[in-house]
Amino acid sequence: MDILNQLLQGFATAGTPINLLWAFVGCAIGTAIGVLPGLGPAVTVAMLLPITAQVEPTASMIFFAGIYYGAMYGGSTTSILLNTPGETGTMVTALEGFKMAKSGRAGAALATSAIGSFVAGTIATVLVTLFAPIVANYAVLLGPPEYFMLMLLAFTTVSAVLGKSTLRGITALFVGLAIGLVGLDQITGQVRYTAGVPEFLDGIEVVLVAVGLFAVGECFYTALFEGRSSAEMNRVTRAHMTKAEWRRSWPAWLRGTALGFPFGTIPAGGTEIPTFLSYGIERKLSKHKEEFGTTGAIEGVAGPEAANNAAVTATLVPLLTLGIPTSVTAAILLSALQNYGINAGPQLFQTSSTLVWALIASLYIGNVMLLVLNLPLVGLWVKLLKIPRPPLYAGILIFATVGVYGMRQSSFDLFLMFAIGLAGVLMRRLDFPTAPVIVGMILGPLAEAQMRNALSIGEGRWGVFIERPMSATLLALLVAVLVLPRVVVWLRRLRAAG
Repeated sequence: MDILNQLLQGFATAGTPINLLWAFVGCAIGTAIGVLPGLGPAVTVAMLLPITAQVEPTASMIFFAGIYYGAMYGGSTTSILLNTPGETGTMVTALEGFKMAKSGRAGAALATSAIGSFVAGTIATVLVTLFAPIVANYAVLLGPPEYFMLMLLAFTTVSAVLGKSTLRGITALFVGLAIGLVGLDQITGQVRYTAGVPEFLDGIEVVLVAVGLFAVGECFYTALFEGRSSAEMNRVTRAHMTKAEWRRSWPAWLRGTALGFPFGTIPAGGTEIPTFLSYGIERKLSKHKEEFGTTGAIEGVAGPEAANNAAVTATLVPLLTLGIPTSVTAAILLSALQNYGINAGPQLFQTSSTLVWALIASLYIGNVMLLVLNLPLVGLWVKLLKIPRPPLYAGILIFATVGVYGMRQSSFDLFLMFAIGLAGVLMRRLDFPTAPVIVGMILGPLAEAQMRNALSIGEGRWGVFIERPMSATLLALLVAVLVLPRVVVWLRRLRAAG
């Protein structure tokens, strides 16, 4: 009952006209930022940090939070319509969402994305309200061995699910792992695999590779191999979901939320692992497997989008209760609190309870605002697909160029982006999946750091990965994912032969 009273007080604070205005402006800016590849909520919040000198703490935190989860909504729009992910968390959405757009179902894809984001965000906010301290206490029990096994599990699932063959998926994954190692060693600071190119010292940007493989690769592939012969992009049938699509979407929303929330609470969790795992699960459970990778399966959009938004909302759990940021944007939000002299941690709920509960209440308000902002615009966004292909793809290339150049103002990044786009064309011609490249890039350096930390804890012994119960459990699950499908196939062949 105490939680309910505090939440009601939070709504009273967040519901004042000035705070509602800050929430709306944050959501609108976040949606726009999500659409632009390369900018992202972290850069935006960092650029706007100076407002903390003029705006009172509650209003600025509501504003920054609106930008954060608004970007998750907006990032799905260009992923679905133009195959251009605005955020790393929306890369998986592009896999099926763009296929749906090409087959005339862009409206349904955008609708399930917006509603799924609302459902996941609302459920995750309820969980933050009720269970924040409990979830955070369990999350901090995980150490480097558990994180490493978790990432190995993600590698295995992604490479097995996303490619037409496991070998192709693993090959693409190793390409991503290799790219992720370029730059400075995280632990020793040694320069590695830069080939003497100074621009590689800071590593290769994930968004640059994603835009190159997905957006630029798509434009080049269409120009080289499809030309004007294919007109699927202009065939828009409707801007809403059918009853059948509703029935297929809601279980995926719930599964995605259940998967995304725990990942948001743990360091190195992020949105990438749960979105890819959600896609893998939906592909395994779907009764319409033939739609995946061809005409586009709506579950492949609904599940990952829900996982993405649940994970984003869940980052507030360790941030507020432990002072531990689990994403770059969360780290910048932490620095915004520190600008006000407020220390996030177990005492925050006592020392700054008004701010904390107003921020949590603003999440409920922001989710409604984002749904109201995004759903009416579905029909408008879908009209993008009526633009003839040549100017549309020329616009995508300009859009991608501006976004990538804006990250570091480097012309080298532009040449690299177009080279990666050509590599994406080659991968597509040879039926190699591009998504595992991104997974390897993002999780490779993290997995390497966690493995080395785990071996340091175990004093160089590999046995450290089976001595801890949770790590051993994840290892067993990893082996099961690798072995069980092959055992099932072998048993079926035996029965058929017998």
